[in-house]
Amino acid sequence: MPALYNKYDKATLLKMLEAEPYHRVTISFYQYTKIGNPHVFRDHLYQMLSELKVLGRIYVATEGVNAQINCPEDNMYELRQKLDEITFLKGCRLNVAIQQNDLSFLKLKIKVRAKIVADGLDDSTFDVTNKGKHVEADEFNKLAKDENTIIVDMRNHYESEVGHFEGAWCPDVDTFREELDFVEETLQKNKDKKLLMYCTGGIRCEKASAYFKHKGFENVYQLNGGIINYTRQVNTNKLDNLFKGKNFVFDERLGERITDDVIAHCHQCGKLCDTHTNCKNVACNLLFIQCDECKTEYNNCCSSECKEIHALPEDVQKEMRKGKFSPRKVFKKGRSEKLPFQPSPTKQTKENA
Repeated sequence: MPALYNKYDKATLLKMLEAEPYHRVTISFYQYTKIGNPHVFRDHLYQMLSELKVLGRIYVATEGVNAQINCPEDNMYELRQKLDEITFLKGCRLNVAIQQNDLSFLKLKIKVRAKIVADGLDDSTFDVTNKGKHVEADEFNKLAKDENTIIVDMRNHYESEVGHFEGAWCPDVDTFREELDFVEETLQKNKDKKLLMYCTGGIRCEKASAYFKHKGFENVYQLNGGIINYTRQVNTNKLDNLFKGKNFVFDERLGERITDDVIAHCHQCGKLCDTHTNCKNVACNLLFIQCDECKTEYNNCCSSECKEIHALPEDVQKEMRKGKFSPRKVFKKGRSEKLPFQPSPTKQTKENA
């Protein structure tokens, strides 16, 4: 029986992956369902995926499973078979990434959480199964062109900053939890309009659509399979692509190119750029947009201060971090006084939403 956790450091994992003689396929899947003992299921899933050499990040909760993974190409058929042996995952959609990268994930990490998406909702207060209508790419395009439709991006500000649908409202929020209440409050006077939502792969809209119906919205629609599935349908069926820019993703790639449009700017010099990175100063780890020129000038850091710290010997950096810094606490995702070019606010008021 394999270990139920990763036991290698990042440098070792990279060497192991770079030595692999095969390519990997990056995919995602999710399922809202009732899991009686998520800890037992977590261990079963870890063992099963380890045997298939699958890597990735997965959240398991009593409400279901949310997975972003990569799998060796030759094991994809067996992965589908194994997932189908799990009753509630049988036939679930596997969203294949638009752009592939063998290093999208370096290890397999499966965590048991209270929710598979942090939404802050009390699910006992409304019917989570009363979801909005799922629409495919062609119907999404038709609805998007309807003047009675409000398109809402259900992602965070740093995601929509690099790519979004034409005419979409992109609330300037840091978290999905924050966005739910903000959208509901802002659109109070528009509950009779068609509410058309989208996100990366569809999982956030699954819960949001039921929540908004509970709050009195009459016509709620959600893009089936999110931006990833939309892009594949658009390319396959030769449809108009209403999405512009990059699709932000939560793995080592940090984004996949959907169109050639670059709609964001480097947070350090202001030039057109949509390449996300994390500050190399471990005590900062800030997620921000950085062009190649600034990457060279700041040595992969977000500021001169972090550049100086990053240049210090590793043992000195470790001593500086002791008891003072936590990467997660300063992981502000594009919002920092260190960045001269902050993203333009997209938050709308209740009057003009």
